[in-house]
Amino acid sequence: MKLSIIGTGYVGLTTGACFAEVGHEVTCVDNNVEKVQMLLDGKVPIYEPGLAELVAKNVTAGRLKFTTSTAEGVRDGDVIFIAVPTPPQEDGSVDLSFIEKVAREIAESLKPEYGYRVIVDKSTVPVKTGQKVGDTVRRYAPAGVEFGVASNPEFLREGCAVEDLLKPDRIVFGSNDERALALMRRLYDPFNAPILVTDIESAELIKHAANSFLALKISYINAVARICEKSGGDIEKVAEGIGMDKRIGRSFLNAGLGYGGSCFPKDVKAFIAISESLGYPFDLLKQVEHINASQLDLFLDKVREKLWVLREKKIALWGLTFKQNTDDVRESVAIKLAQRMIAEGADVTAWDPQGVTTARRFGNLGDSLTYGEDMYACLDGADALIIATEWPEFANADLNELKSRMRSPLIFDGRNLLDPQTVAAQGIEYYSVGRAAHLPEPASVGS
Repeated sequence: MKLSIIGTGYVGLTTGACFAEVGHEVTCVDNNVEKVQMLLDGKVPIYEPGLAELVAKNVTAGRLKFTTSTAEGVRDGDVIFIAVPTPPQEDGSVDLSFIEKVAREIAESLKPEYGYRVIVDKSTVPVKTGQKVGDTVRRYAPAGVEFGVASNPEFLREGCAVEDLLKPDRIVFGSNDERALALMRRLYDPFNAPILVTDIESAELIKHAANSFLALKISYINAVARICEKSGGDIEKVAEGIGMDKRIGRSFLNAGLGYGGSCFPKDVKAFIAISESLGYPFDLLKQVEHINASQLDLFLDKVREKLWVLREKKIALWGLTFKQNTDDVRESVAIKLAQRMIAEGADVTAWDPQGVTTARRFGNLGDSLTYGEDMYACLDGADALIIATEWPEFANADLNELKSRMRSPLIFDGRNLLDPQTVAAQGIEYYSVGRAAHLPEPASVGS
């Protein structure tokens, strides 16, 4: 099939490359001339495992192309995806101005001779957005054009997005137009995955409801971690016991610094705002937000309790991205942690396998944060190490190297990556989330 995707951000570019990989002809459209030129030059502007290779392969095969022209995309795509940003507004509601702008551009580019087109919301949008997209296209399109509107939410995990698209848990799309549904079924025929076909309103609700539920699981286990710390329990064992129940599952039951990133914080706020606009105050999700926000405060309290004051303390920070296997620092808890410590006068040196460049550009830290040459160099002379992102490199750290470089061997593990007994056995004082503090055996004193 011939597809067009308007917006080559994280979702649009990855989706386009994966659709091309299964044999569709894909035109990716973006109004950022610099980004399109970068893609035409064979460079991918984001880090996502496997994506650069997939883009190069399908450009060479002639199945994937890039342009700045919406008109070209509308001409060449029987199915036209809208994959532009839907940022939050101050009240938590979704800014739909990019969606509306693209809907108008599509409408003005449609021509009766093109035949039937399906316009698909791929961006995460509030329920009833599809109806507004349809109204906008009807308002601005020339007479005689035929089109349908569908919703096809994405369920991508950054760091695993290529696999999530090529081998999805499920595919969801919805429309109130049977012709649109028939084309969407053809589009996804190459994929081996369960498919749920719904009305457009249900499809729009599924993404916000799913992400909010996952955020709820994270906040729930962080609340349980607080009980573990007060009672002497071990959150890792508690989470394992909970997760063995097939009705619950182990995923997203990892205690730590809380959730961040470009999706969960935005989508929880949006779902609260959507619910309130429909007359239902979603108080449960407000508590999810409250627990998540206070998780960072509680972690910093542990650091202060041990270091007394942060001013003029040298602190090594491992991690800047909001999760592993990405360079994305949007709503990163690690960045917020750095900002808070620097505001209290700490001298923070950070390192991240992929996030240093994006942190410099988007972390809102200016020159106040120092970046280490590697994960061990930033430990030199440090009073404490904080682990803020769950990169595998950190879980496999050389503890002897770590201890030799620090002024005082003290770790605050915000992601529970290290084994407490192993760390303490190396003579390192260790604090994590929802597990008892582990202190090294006291050195023997000569008589």
